[in-house]
Amino acid sequence: MAHQEDPCGPGEAWTRVKSRLRGELGEDVYASWFRGVEVGDIAGGVIHLTVATRFLRNWLRTHYYDTVLRQVQGEWPKTERLEFSVRQPHFTVEPPKDVAIPRPVSPQLAAQRPSLPMPLRTGYDGFEGSPLDPRLSFGSFVVGDTNKLAHAAAHQVARSSASPQSPFNPLFLHGNVGLGKTHLLHAIAWEVKRQKPEAEVLYLTAERFMSGFVQALRARDALAFKEKLRNIDILLIDDMEFLQGPTIQQEFCHTLNSLIDGGRQVVVAADRAPTHLDKLDMRMRSRLGGGLVAEMKAMDYDLRHQILEKRAQEACAETNGLEVSDTVIAFLAERLTESGRELEGAVHRLRASYQLTDEPVTIAVAEQIVRDLMRGAEPRRVRIDDILRTVSKHYGVNRSDLLSGRRNRSIVRPRQIGMYLAKLLTSRSLPEIGRRFGNRDHTTVLHAIRKVEQLMGDDTQLREEIELLKRLLRD
Repeated sequence: MAHQEDPCGPGEAWTRVKSRLRGELGEDVYASWFRGVEVGDIAGGVIHLTVATRFLRNWLRTHYYDTVLRQVQGEWPKTERLEFSVRQPHFTVEPPKDVAIPRPVSPQLAAQRPSLPMPLRTGYDGFEGSPLDPRLSFGSFVVGDTNKLAHAAAHQVARSSASPQSPFNPLFLHGNVGLGKTHLLHAIAWEVKRQKPEAEVLYLTAERFMSGFVQALRARDALAFKEKLRNIDILLIDDMEFLQGPTIQQEFCHTLNSLIDGGRQVVVAADRAPTHLDKLDMRMRSRLGGGLVAEMKAMDYDLRHQILEKRAQEACAETNGLEVSDTVIAFLAERLTESGRELEGAVHRLRASYQLTDEPVTIAVAEQIVRDLMRGAEPRRVRIDDILRTVSKHYGVNRSDLLSGRRNRSIVRPRQIGMYLAKLLTSRSLPEIGRRFGNRDHTTVLHAIRKVEQLMGDDTQLREEIELLKRLLRD
């Protein structure tokens, strides 16, 4: 086919397109989805782009078609549409750069293979494990006070995979649903394969282990099944609390002992500590608790805020025009307290709402979308003590300063906002509000209310802050 005129050649023009995509979407999105995209035929107003997999072709069509078309038209103005197709032969693609798994391949294949995220199914000698999600790496894990021990231990285990003996074996991670246990198991597996591509890694849920063992019993191949498991380098078991049946538990305990005694790493995750897994026999509980036991506690506000901020940044980078303000993030972090999945789900809903309605993401929109995720549907009665506590926390000032005679701007404005909220959300009179805010005259309270109302008329950020405080106090 005849190419449209391009004095620098299609390759150089496509390089410029990719450079602009990197600048618009960010390095992480570019590396995940665009690094391996190549330009093919250019003819009749159609540009053909080739990718490595059907999954990638469908994803780019659905999520980035308009973005790519706009950038392509900057180099080829006559372009009317794009066509994505899968390159042949079909090569196995690699995960993102922070979890890339180098493999011994020929230089020809290595040159053609892109670096793109796809699930990887672990396995050994014909036994197939559970798939690894390339998004669940150490790079995407958010560390806070409630999970830093588990994260540090998991990272150390992964880094020590090439050494003869790991310092923590077995490593037992426990905590409620949605706190990141599975994320760390996947991250360990990716990091081990990155450092030592030839390592035999097997990631299994307890249910998958039971299923494999039952199938081996039916096929009268249980001995070979056990021998396969005992020759791997690192075994990662998720949802250990679901391991049931005395025979299966006994065989798993033998496998566990064999691996640990042979210097092979074992990492286990469950919703409770080993001593509280009543369905497991005492010997297994003792062995699982003989290494390092790290609890992943409920997320505090700071960690929830960090997770929401990171996920919102990722969503905004992948969605043109989407903006999630700090006020919305603070509101969600205060209200959604159950798990990381709940937080990620909220961001997915905000993103979908924007894509479907094209409406800005406000606190009102956020509240409507995640209403079913929040606890306490009935508004509670607001007290002035609640207002003092919430305003003090939000603006980082002491309650005693709000009640004092200090006239610093950093104190006066939160004090005025507190008085405004007291008038708006309680049935207290102006004199009573004045008394509760440091024995002030009712005229001072009235001045504060009018001042805040005036400022809200001109200051969008202040309106959002006060809307946030109102919702935090009412919910």
